[in-house]
Amino acid sequence: MPKVAAERLQTIGEALFVAAGTPPGEAAIVMRHVVNANLAGHDSHGVIQIPTYIDRIKRGHIVPGAPWTIVKESAATSVIDGHWGFGYVATEKAMRLTIRKAETSGVAAATVFRQGHIGRLASYTLMAAKAGMIGLITADSGRSAKAVAPFGGREARLGTNPISIAIPSDLEGPLFLDMATSAAAAGKIALAVARGTPVPEGWIIDRDGRPSTDPKELRQGGALLPVGGSEGYKGYGLSVLVEILCGILTGLGFGVEPSGRHNDGCFLAAFKVDAFRPLAEFKKEVGAFAQYLKETKPVQGAERVYYPGEVEYLREEDRRRNGIEIEDATWEKLKALAEGYGIAQQLGFFAGS
Repeated sequence: MPKVAAERLQTIGEALFVAAGTPPGEAAIVMRHVVNANLAGHDSHGVIQIPTYIDRIKRGHIVPGAPWTIVKESAATSVIDGHWGFGYVATEKAMRLTIRKAETSGVAAATVFRQGHIGRLASYTLMAAKAGMIGLITADSGRSAKAVAPFGGREARLGTNPISIAIPSDLEGPLFLDMATSAAAAGKIALAVARGTPVPEGWIIDRDGRPSTDPKELRQGGALLPVGGSEGYKGYGLSVLVEILCGILTGLGFGVEPSGRHNDGCFLAAFKVDAFRPLAEFKKEVGAFAQYLKETKPVQGAERVYYPGEVEYLREEDRRRNGIEIEDATWEKLKALAEGYGIAQQLGFFAGS
């Protein structure tokens, strides 16, 4: 697998999206989120997604340059229509608005509907944490095809329905949670298919409801399982609540519509820490709490205890220095897109690639 610098991936992705009809400013926003996912080690939400996004542009499922409108609002709430634009663009703008409202009201929330895939959720909650706020976001896939079976079932009826919360602190790296309510993100299954590797036991079942480690089974009538293994009813319960917040509260609904158009709905919120206690004191105590956890003696086989988000921070430090490994299948797809748009040589694909 080639190892590529983050800056080069940013350049390649921006050029491909612009060639596909995306305004340069939007292409830069999309690629910032995409490359940051790779840097954090969430390769399932990184450049592997570029061919899918471009295919959705060609089919009219993503509309570059789409308007962004506030349908309804109050001093502390917003309902936002993304008009089928890039989810990265629509949700980033929604979080900025929510942060501004929370500066005045102390707490603010928003829903966003009719938008493309919003990627790694921590991208948005970390915006709030940097502003001295606790950030929260949940997302579903609207009425597009589902991938996750309800606990005890074998048919996919839910999305991976992730949740992220980020907390301000005085730690060197950010403290945050970013998790799917399924055993794994659907993108991780796609990544395993691209790399030709099996997935761990307990992630998926085949079309007959039997456990499988073959990632190709997911697209052959199988399903992801809720997070929790034998206690999967917990992940299932969380997923149902996310579906209500992001599907029903947004007005997108639930289930699957025939078009199969991917349509992330999301609910996001920001809580200004200063509205509850002094920010500096809070950040210091969160840092002390994280250190308290890190000082726990590790179990046999574990190197040490990390606070939530620390592994991603350390991985980003490494990948910024040493580059990001891209699976061969994805790299070949990016090269083919560049050739199709006549920009392969411009992007250096024929100079050692």
